[in-house]
Amino acid sequence: MKIPVFILIIALMTGCASGKKAKEMARSRSQSGRETAQTAGRPPASTPASSAPDWKVVSINSRYLHKDSSTIRVYMNVITQKGLNYASVDDLMSRFMLNYVLYPDYNNRERLGYGNVILTKENVVKQGTADGALTVFFDVARPKNAPIGVMLAEFVDANNGRKVLHDLPIRFRSTRLSDHYALFNPKTGFPQLKNYATVDDTVIIRDVMGTSRPLTMIRYRHEFDPASSPMNTTPKAVAKSLNVDSTLTITTNQPFVLTAEGLYLMMADTNDAYGIGLVIADKRFPKMTRPEKLIKPVMYMSTTQEINELTKGESAKKALDRYWLSLMAGNQEVARRTIRAYYSRVEEANRLFTSFKEGWKTDKGMIYIVLGPPDRVQRSRDREVWIYNQRANVSEINFTFNRKPNQFVEDHYELVRYMEYQPVWYPVVEAWRTGAIRE
Repeated sequence: MKIPVFILIIALMTGCASGKKAKEMARSRSQSGRETAQTAGRPPASTPASSAPDWKVVSINSRYLHKDSSTIRVYMNVITQKGLNYASVDDLMSRFMLNYVLYPDYNNRERLGYGNVILTKENVVKQGTADGALTVFFDVARPKNAPIGVMLAEFVDANNGRKVLHDLPIRFRSTRLSDHYALFNPKTGFPQLKNYATVDDTVIIRDVMGTSRPLTMIRYRHEFDPASSPMNTTPKAVAKSLNVDSTLTITTNQPFVLTAEGLYLMMADTNDAYGIGLVIADKRFPKMTRPEKLIKPVMYMSTTQEINELTKGESAKKALDRYWLSLMAGNQEVARRTIRAYYSRVEEANRLFTSFKEGWKTDKGMIYIVLGPPDRVQRSRDREVWIYNQRANVSEINFTFNRKPNQFVEDHYELVRYMEYQPVWYPVVEAWRTGAIRE
């Protein structure tokens, strides 16, 4: 008897390997001519039996918070691996050095400050998460007369001199609530460095010093549209207004629980232009397992007719079965492999790019799902360029994302769309539809 493909989806997504640290590329920033966390995070080449693998920093994710009028606290979640093993606190302390330099901007090399961070058990803490992240934190003096800046940090392997670079834009003159407060892990006491939580999670919004103040929290219940095609150059429609579902008051440094999914905005003053946005998703997020939710992300590899057939049927489960088996000409093994690869990328897109909407719906999420992690990332204060080497018959292709002001989050980017993406996009989509993509 044939096994329904949807049953396979559940099994595959439950055991899906979402810990591929190369896919944390969007949190690690490329610098020309040097190894970066993104390039270091690629799957290692085969190693001769006579040589053991080295420790590699494969992912860096960071943020800052204003500590007081003269100091900024920087937090870095660092994932370091040797083969399949994650580095312990002792491994990081004994092997790596951390230095940083402050500049006025990406293209200005006038030094505003610099320092060496001695890694000790006082400032390196194990997060206890499945991805093996260690949190490194340290204080940086705010330069005088500099409203903004960029911190360029480098982890240096003391054994071989290999450097991994990471950049962090900073507002030295505080202008937003998010410069002071962030979503913290109530168990570890460190920032979560993400824009989402799940229903019934214990949530805490706090600053470095743990002060208490009331915040207004607004809940919006809204279904945001997924990203449109990279070739869709039609001007965007005027953004729809969000309808307020409910309002409540919370206190910083005090844990609370949110029981309803939706988009939440925390504000010190309802007249403020910016707040702290938080997506509350279902308990499986960033995984997606419910049939009605699994249908939606396949729009990036589907025709309009296929999407209509998927959404109009009475049973989402049966519609998914028909969809995947028809694409793979009834080959269940190819269907299983393709399902696993595709939804693994959907999960990673949710983990990496969730902003005010789920990561798979964002422009970055769409590109990531279809093309995978870029080979290089070039970054400025308001722009990221993802560079892919050979794809289809094109030797190199670039995707440019511009940062757009957003009241909910800092990292909302929109793709610059071109018709010229067709020679790359359509062949890769066809590879998905024939089961030729392999992870």
